[in-house]
Amino acid sequence: MANNKSTEKRIRQGEKRRVKNSAAKASLRTVYKKVNKSISASSEPKEIIENFNEFVKKIDTAAGKGTIHKKNAARKKSRIAKRINASVKI
Repeated sequence: MANNKSTEKRIRQGEKRRVKNSAAKASLRTVYKKVNKSISASSEPKEIIENFNEFVKKIDTAAGKGTIHKKNAARKKSRIAKRINASVKI
């Protein structure tokens, strides 16, 4: 498939990045679902906020590393925060 050393290396690098990025995105989806579940289950506000903080930390890390776009991360955080504010009156 690859015709020279540099293209072989690019293929290896791309595969490593693909595996790392897909694992990071799967982790993000898991935490996102956890936050959504705690909001829809009308959990304790403290629990919802803890889950949200965990989500924000993971999504900011992913955006910082370039796994997802920074504006995509900002949009997701904003939408979740909006849902939390609507459901939790502190």
